[in-house]
Amino acid sequence: MAYFFGAGMATDAFLTAFRIPNLLRDMFAEGALSAAFIPVFKEKLVNQTRDEAFKLADIVITAILLGVGLIVLLGIVASPAIVYISAKGFSAIPEKFGLTVSLTRVMFAYLLLVSLSALVMGMLNSFGKFGIPALSPALFNLGIIGTVSLFYHLFDQPVYTLAIGVLIGGAAQLMIQLPPLLRIGYRFKPAFNFLDEGMKKVINLLMPMIVGLSAGRVNILLNTLLASFLMQGSISFLSYAYRLMHFPLGVFAVALGTVALPTVSELVARRDTEGLKRTFDQAVGLNLFVVVPSAVCLAMLGREIVNLIFAWGAFSEADAANTSLALLHYSYGLVGFAAVRVTVPFYYAFGDSRLPMKASIASVLVNMALYYPLIQILDFAGLAAATSIAGLLNFVILLYFLPSRGIKFSVGRIGLNLFRVSLASILAIYVGRLIPLDFYRGGSMVLTRLEQLLVPLVIAGLLYILFCILMGVDEVRVIYRRLFGKTAGD
Repeated sequence: MAYFFGAGMATDAFLTAFRIPNLLRDMFAEGALSAAFIPVFKEKLVNQTRDEAFKLADIVITAILLGVGLIVLLGIVASPAIVYISAKGFSAIPEKFGLTVSLTRVMFAYLLLVSLSALVMGMLNSFGKFGIPALSPALFNLGIIGTVSLFYHLFDQPVYTLAIGVLIGGAAQLMIQLPPLLRIGYRFKPAFNFLDEGMKKVINLLMPMIVGLSAGRVNILLNTLLASFLMQGSISFLSYAYRLMHFPLGVFAVALGTVALPTVSELVARRDTEGLKRTFDQAVGLNLFVVVPSAVCLAMLGREIVNLIFAWGAFSEADAANTSLALLHYSYGLVGFAAVRVTVPFYYAFGDSRLPMKASIASVLVNMALYYPLIQILDFAGLAAATSIAGLLNFVILLYFLPSRGIKFSVGRIGLNLFRVSLASILAIYVGRLIPLDFYRGGSMVLTRLEQLLVPLVIAGLLYILFCILMGVDEVRVIYRRLFGKTAGD
């Protein structure tokens, strides 16, 4: 996207249009619906029978087809009003506004595809199958990449290839999961028993989650609305930076959260208090061990990362500088976003979706309060800074109330662990950047940029492990044993 479209009107329009079904996706797909469905589904697998669990899946899938299908139709019809509300600043440029409306209509059907995909992913995860579901989002990305690469030159408005790619990728994301779903014995049968007890439990969990997520989604819409009044490309700068920040979040924190929810749900069903405490300590420890150095890397090597990944073709030097600034202010929020992803499943497994909802609302209100002063200081990057501060606050609130749910932990241990990995990360990357970059003296821009990023990164990675060993960070030992010498006690 950066190579073909840069950061300007076309990317602002696409990102705003895609953000609308993508926000609803958090409620009806990987966010609320999946988190509400998995504990109930897993409980039926553990305490009842596979057939009872599959009956619940039939009811929920039928509800998705009817409910989300209706939302898609309404969204297509109401696209002009939705775009006006979410990006009013575009109305001053009729061409940009009209393009955003058209792209929104094309992509709204993605909401139904990703909702079904997320439910199937939850079912497979509950059976201990994580490989293909984890691979499925890559199919979504490949659908977009392939469509743009193949058909870019066939459109008067080439940005439509991005929107069509979203639909192709969404379909592929669902289809790749169907064979393993069939192998676990599931066959969909429409079921309209929406008053089923299992369905009631899902709804009881779902509604507070939707309220809590709605607060965050409103916040993102406000973010987009404010950015639409700022300099051209602001939405694109923030989005490119967010994608980079989301890489370690999606690879590590979401993976930990995805594995944690069915695991914790089973521990709750078995009333294994000690197992819950141990699982939380491991999840948070591994999360900090991986995410903190990722955040420090994004902050200290942000420009090198942006140059290597985005600064080609239509993506200018000014675009790179602005994206790097946004990335700097998203980087420290990564720790909070990742910790929330790991902590929230412990609440959901206990059937408590209200406290995460309240924590989300509180962090959103703080986020909104910070928008104006931070925009005055940092322009568009103030939006990223406000979001990051709110993410950290959300985690602090969740952590504070977790002992009341029966999960004990040591605040001092978490704080000491955070200090150790933070210090190790900063020292490692600082030393890595001191290494003279004169290994390659050729004229290739690709190799030059690779050197500028990879040389300090590789050195910093090795030093980080060394510093963590010297500081006594337990996660080094745990990961080593998992990889090379797993024992029954680990």
